[in-house]
Amino acid sequence: MRKFTPRSLNIFLMFKLPSAYVSGVRVTSISSQQATAKVHHKWINQNPFKSLYWAVQGMASELVTGILVMKRIDESGKNVSMLVTNQSGTFTKKATGRIIFICKDGDKVKQAIDQTIETGEGQNLMMTAEGFNEDNESVSKFEYEWSIKVKS
Repeated sequence: MRKFTPRSLNIFLMFKLPSAYVSGVRVTSISSQQATAKVHHKWINQNPFKSLYWAVQGMASELVTGILVMKRIDESGKNVSMLVTNQSGTFTKKATGRIIFICKDGDKVKQAIDQTIETGEGQNLMMTAEGFNEDNESVSKFEYEWSIKVKS
C-alpha cells in the first residue's frame, strides 16, 4: 500500500505532473472523504488579466478528484484503471491570491470502486472540485467524470 500524505503526493507531482508542480499546485490534505490542494497566484501561473490561469485551476481541481480515486484504488488492493472521460468548469470570480481546491466526494468514490470490484463492470463517477479564495468565496467549480474499471 502506498502512503497518501501531502508530502508523498507533492513528491509524486514533482516527478509525474511537473507542470502542476512548477505552477505551484500543492496537496495540503487528504482523507478518505476529501482532498485539498492550494495554489498561489504568481507571475508564472497567471493569465494576461493578472489572475490565475484557468489551466492551473484545472490541474489543481483534477488533482483533488484524482487523488481520492487513487487512494481508494490503492486501499482496495485491486488493479483498477481510471480515466477522465468528461470535464466542465465554471468560473465565477477572478482568482488571485491563495486559492484552495476541495473535493468532498470520498463516499462516491468508495461506492463506485466497490461496485466495479463486485460486478466487474466499469463505472462512471461524477466528481466536483471547487476553488475558494482567501475570503472563502468560490472562484471556480469543476466537474470531472471518471471512468473506473477492474483490469483483468
